[in-house]
Amino acid sequence: MDALPEDGRRRELLDGVLIVSPSLTRIHQTIAGRLMVALEEDCPDDHDVTQGVEVRISRTRSFIPDVLVTTSAAARRQPSRYEPHEVVLAVEIVSPSTQSIDRVLKPALYAQAGIPYYWRIETEDGGLVVHTHKLDPVNEVYGETGRWTKFVDTSEPFPVNLPLSRITPRCH
Repeated sequence: MDALPEDGRRRELLDGVLIVSPSLTRIHQTIAGRLMVALEEDCPDDHDVTQGVEVRISRTRSFIPDVLVTTSAAARRQPSRYEPHEVVLAVEIVSPSTQSIDRVLKPALYAQAGIPYYWRIETEDGGLVVHTHKLDPVNEVYGETGRWTKFVDTSEPFPVNLPLSRITPRCH
């Protein structure tokens, strides 16, 4: 994968099978960009917020969350990819072409890899819905901690009080 060209396509690896997704839409990118900025404002010093950076789960599994929060120690090494233990929160924005992957497959594999928090953003009826999840480390599954339609108000992985209007694209 490291030798593949940078051509705007998103390439992820699942059990050695290359998954190639089309370029992301304007709406998708707007939500990701605005969420990254909003999370960065509330982010404590021991965390870092970025977007679109690879998480290498194993030799045969590699995903690119839309937005991710990592440890500051990991970010300081200027990585081109992160290991799962360096990731605190993975966020996926569901697109029509990735519904099953973002709703079922990625959360299952992120949980097995030990990533403590997972958020899934859905675009429904012209608005956004943010589903927040926390890892049950014993069973390696996520439990839903919230379904937010107006604002995200959570204390984990750090305090966030975010009106969804702030990350909703103008032309949605």
